[in-house]
Amino acid sequence: MKFLEHLPRFAFFTGKGGVGKTSLACATAVRLADAGKRVLLVSTDPASNVGQVFGITIGNHVTAVPAVPNLWAMEIDPQAAAQGYRDRIVGPVRGALPADVVKGIEEQLSGACTTEIAAFDEFTGLLTDGALVERFEHVLFDTAPTGHTIRLLQLPGAWNSFLEAGKGDASCLGPLAGLDKQRAQYKAAVDALADPRRTRLVLVARAQASTLREVARTHDELARIGLEQQHLVINGVMPASESAQDNLAAAVVRREQAALEAMPAILQRLPIDQVALKAFDLVGLDALRQFFTEAPAVNVSGPPASPLEAPGLAHLVDGMAAPGHGLIMVMGKGGVGKTTLAAAIAVELARRGLAVHLTTSDPAAHLAETLAGQTDHLTVSRIDPQAETQRYRDEVLASKGKGLDAQGRALLEEDLRSPCTEEIAVFQAFSRIIREAGRKFVVMDTAPTGHTLLLLDATGAYHREIARQMSGSGVRFTTPMMQLQDVNQTKVVIVTLAENTPVQEAAGLQADLRRAGIEPWAWVVNNSVSATDSRSPLLRARAAKERPFIEAVARQHAQRYAVVPLLAEEPIGVERLEALVRRP
Repeated sequence: MKFLEHLPRFAFFTGKGGVGKTSLACATAVRLADAGKRVLLVSTDPASNVGQVFGITIGNHVTAVPAVPNLWAMEIDPQAAAQGYRDRIVGPVRGALPADVVKGIEEQLSGACTTEIAAFDEFTGLLTDGALVERFEHVLFDTAPTGHTIRLLQLPGAWNSFLEAGKGDASCLGPLAGLDKQRAQYKAAVDALADPRRTRLVLVARAQASTLREVARTHDELARIGLEQQHLVINGVMPASESAQDNLAAAVVRREQAALEAMPAILQRLPIDQVALKAFDLVGLDALRQFFTEAPAVNVSGPPASPLEAPGLAHLVDGMAAPGHGLIMVMGKGGVGKTTLAAAIAVELARRGLAVHLTTSDPAAHLAETLAGQTDHLTVSRIDPQAETQRYRDEVLASKGKGLDAQGRALLEEDLRSPCTEEIAVFQAFSRIIREAGRKFVVMDTAPTGHTLLLLDATGAYHREIARQMSGSGVRFTTPMMQLQDVNQTKVVIVTLAENTPVQEAAGLQADLRRAGIEPWAWVVNNSVSATDSRSPLLRARAAKERPFIEAVARQHAQRYAVVPLLAEEPIGVERLEALVRRP
């Protein structure tokens, strides 16, 4: 494995949910420890299962792994860290400021920015702890800090007084309040991340076009801020030997190879490793020690299990179509297939003779490629994030920046370069389209995150100002946030995969939405092997592993759900999208 050659002291494993970064990090830790290296494995994943992998309980402290000499582990709980962080910031002002102001601060600190900053706050100490560096030859991090977080930490220190003066109610700065005393430590941590002699970033992906596009964006984002020492690991690649066993497996092999050949050029220049798809769960030392080896042929005794009996996508579309119009927001993490499902829902509604507007903030070519044609009653648009962000920045500078001195304007401009600015700008563009849902269907792909919705509500001057102006007037009014919170007008569909991390991340997204007063309408489990009749031994073994996660979606998380099978042919083009919905 190329990424293991001359591995520096620090290694970060980053990637979207479900790509296998925890398995890769754990297997790497065991391999290094077996070679006699003293290793610390640190997880900052909210859905961390490092303890489960090793069969022990691991908390927020360095814990020896008894079965592996030279290996220690710890799990940073981002939610607990975020709560402690909020308490440190809000505690001193509680009782000193009006209750509505304190509530506003708490709302601003309830989103994903705070969780990221708090987790980074926890492990920057590990990066800069001299004693720890002396104790361990390698420190491996499962779930690296995002470029988003690092860019926030690089904002100038003067924003603290800027916020206190009431000039900067913009985007992500609230969660950063009170960090000024630790800026030297953060700078040292960022410097360590950017030093290739000390740190290596391992991008983990699957052999899927959408996932590779996501990881290319991550690579570019991190490289722009100086984190250029990156390796790429393509995990879970279907062995070509399975092609002889099953038509579905053969189709997956062809599709993955095509995705790898069309990999973005920016990734092709990186050192690349491939890891074959395994039939077994990567739990326990035996499994971890087989991670980097060629897996033996899978033997599955007995006849294939019956395909999973679960509601299909058509069942959900029937419920969506009933009112005749409305907003449908398809949400989920990268790589779960939400663009395809949004397009399939829009095409099916249009096939039924209903007027539909399908919109996305993904690149237009991707959506056009998915549709690969036109259909009656369907219009398609694209929101350009860069154009919308520039429009939003210009508006804020013209209003909030008016009358500021040079330093104040410079700080406001710096704040407007933060990642949250794009999220707000795109959401405002979405808000303009939302109004159409009163007379037709509007299907939104790449919907704003729960973080953005909370941010909009917390800093939603528009909503509060309208409510204040209309109070007591007897005039009925509706803001975009009110429409999103009304289940009769908006149906939020969360997309996931039948794997541990994607389900946990989808549950976290649902919790974010509920904090914003938005109740998800349904879940869709996409690309399910257990919903097929595959005879491939490897896929049959994988199908058996999916069942508990589908059961968890059905019984614990979703009010209603559907399962979409893994398909031999990608659902590209109107005809295949229609078939995707109607497939049992």
